[in-house]
Amino acid sequence: MDLEKETEQQEAIEKKTETDGIETAVEKKVLVNTKKTLRFQGREIILLGTAHVSKESCEQVVAAIAEENPDCIAIELDEERLASMKNPNSWKNLDIVKVLKENKGFVLMANLVLSSFQKRLGANVGVKPGDEMRAALEEAEKKGIATVMVDRPIQITLKRAWATNSFWGKMKLLSALIASAFETETISAEEIEKLKNSNEMDAMMNELAEYLPSVKKVLIDERDEYLAKKIWTSKGEKILAVLGAGHLPGVERQLEKLSKGEANSDTSAISEIPAAGIGGKIAGYIFPALIVGLIVAGFFTGGAISSLEMLLRWLLWNGSLAALGTLLALGHPLAILVGFFGAPIATLNPVLGVGLFTGLTQAWIRKPKVEDMETLQEDLSSIKKIYKNRILRVLLVFILSSVGGVIGNFIAVPALFTSLIN
Repeated sequence: MDLEKETEQQEAIEKKTETDGIETAVEKKVLVNTKKTLRFQGREIILLGTAHVSKESCEQVVAAIAEENPDCIAIELDEERLASMKNPNSWKNLDIVKVLKENKGFVLMANLVLSSFQKRLGANVGVKPGDEMRAALEEAEKKGIATVMVDRPIQITLKRAWATNSFWGKMKLLSALIASAFETETISAEEIEKLKNSNEMDAMMNELAEYLPSVKKVLIDERDEYLAKKIWTSKGEKILAVLGAGHLPGVERQLEKLSKGEANSDTSAISEIPAAGIGGKIAGYIFPALIVGLIVAGFFTGGAISSLEMLLRWLLWNGSLAALGTLLALGHPLAILVGFFGAPIATLNPVLGVGLFTGLTQAWIRKPKVEDMETLQEDLSSIKKIYKNRILRVLLVFILSSVGGVIGNFIAVPALFTSLIN
């Protein structure tokens, strides 16, 4: 009996040893895949790849700092996100009217959707988005290690992603953001950890490049370059860079270029919002000029009645679809009227957008409350809550009325051509 018991105990020990060995091997493999040590001219740069909603990544960051004891820790954050991380209630000071006046409605919505999506992912595995960055900051403070924020400001990244896209690219980007806002599929901790695997990440990057090439260029390629250049100029002989795993290959390539003198550390070219090219500026005036020209041509070819009919047809298409967009957003009746009458004015003035008129009207009539600020990100996960939240309703009015006005113009111009020919 004792012999059988000893045998069972021995088998249990051997099984546990075997299991521990497998787990250790897996952990080492993960670390090898996500940790890269580079040496340049006497300096050592260690790239540590993480998943932004991963408990394991938090542990790996702490372990890497203890093991490497770097002179400086470079973190994939910008100063604005660092401030938000230190003061999580700062968003309560959001001024939606100011956002609309500064033409940041689309950028704010994109930022909120992305943050909400990451937050939902993190909730499934018991961590908050960016906890691994927070762990790096805390460990650095404990050990007295210098830190540097090496990511490009999120506002610049989102604005560049929007500005460099074509009209259809913008529509695809909006649809992708809307889809992610209502994504209900849960992702396990194991699936999140797989994202640190180079094959999984490569597949995702290739998919993004195929669907939205300009967005992939701005969100990934440009940031790889920016991150590498900021890491390169960080002070210290031994630098530990904590980055999302998807950036590791690109950052390594950029660092190699910097070490060989094939690139310089200047980031100004990718730190600015691209100004509209001459073609874009001209197009902004050509479109309203085309509409006016068609209506005037209708006057000379068909008389005043024909011209008036064309004018009414354009007003109906442009104003009706902007009003419809406002209605779909469940905007206030006055906002719907403003959308109808404001869309033609916005079309004729390239500086203005109908979304500014409708959004400000909605915000003025249905003023956001404190509770709308407090539940902003959570409410993005439900259509019902989006319509209930006054801030999100304002943004929805802004976006849908803008899209409606644009579609209305695209339909109206061919219709005016048809009227002129007939």
